[in-house]
Amino acid sequence: MNMLYFLYIEFLAKYNIPQWFGDITFYFIPGIIIFFALLVVILFLVLIERKLLGWFTQRKGPNRVGLWGVLQTVADALKLLCKENITPDKSNKVLFNLAPILIFLPVIPILGIIPYSSEFTFVNLRTNMLIFIVFASLPVLCILLGGWASNNKYSLIGAVRNIAQILAFELPMAFTLIGIAALASSINLSDITLAQNNANGVVGWFIIPNIIGFIIMFICTLAELNRCPFDLPEAESELICGYNTEYSGMRFAMFYLSEYSMLFANTLFISVLFLGGYLSPFGKYLAPILLPESIGNVAIYFEQAFWLILKSFLIIFIVIWVRATLPRMASFDLLKFSWCWLLPISILNLFFIIILKCGGLCA
Repeated sequence: MNMLYFLYIEFLAKYNIPQWFGDITFYFIPGIIIFFALLVVILFLVLIERKLLGWFTQRKGPNRVGLWGVLQTVADALKLLCKENITPDKSNKVLFNLAPILIFLPVIPILGIIPYSSEFTFVNLRTNMLIFIVFASLPVLCILLGGWASNNKYSLIGAVRNIAQILAFELPMAFTLIGIAALASSINLSDITLAQNNANGVVGWFIIPNIIGFIIMFICTLAELNRCPFDLPEAESELICGYNTEYSGMRFAMFYLSEYSMLFANTLFISVLFLGGYLSPFGKYLAPILLPESIGNVAIYFEQAFWLILKSFLIIFIVIWVRATLPRMASFDLLKFSWCWLLPISILNLFFIIILKCGGLCA
């Protein structure tokens, strides 16, 4: 991040712009970069999911708009922009219009605290793991807000279902995160990444001693994102479209964008916690070896970002695979699965991690 700051200050100095202006405006740059990069990622994710679902279910998927259907998501975005935004007469109009805006706002700060490389961490606070959890929980309140303000029983049932399953899966996730904090002796995401650094690459990743925690975290993330088989808040066969039944046009698109944004953010988070984040799986970076020293010293940061995003997309592939494979769970079975199975296993796993950590310190 310091490198980006100095480059920005040098750029302003060429045009005789004072440094104080750069100090103030510099913090807007990460948000702008994240926002435009996020739009590209979302369009790509929607296309990839449709293509993979078509492949998993032996269908063609998008193949008409653009070469191999690559412009299908762009066409869908234009369609939603052109559709009319309808507000139900008896809804709470202020909260109804506010919910789709608020649900998208936490995404920018969440992506800003992810360490993309050893140099580029936009907001590197000592407690950024806790900050991630806090901001990642805000969409739940926005879903409840939108479902209640719609004045629609189906929307309200979907919103309440979302609250119930989030409460059920938050505790197993919390115990898993405590285990990661114990292994890394830190709740800073950059420190957690560096704690997995090992000359043998994959051997040092936290997924090795904490594979059970990884599985629990993956399951809880599916529930947090309302992804199949935990998509009860949006159950089309039961609730029409769930909490966003009454939304149309761009307001529906905001809920849609938030879902894929949080999918990308949460998979980045899991990659940092369990898969070494931006660390190379080989233990050494390829850029300094394959490229001249002057170029390799800069290219290493891009390689680090590449490894992080590649790990994230591998997890997204599994998420889509699960959606194409497993049916939706019944609400009672979903809650029973969390309280009766995931929670006890997560507590036992935490005890195992603490014993493993204490044994390593004693050795």
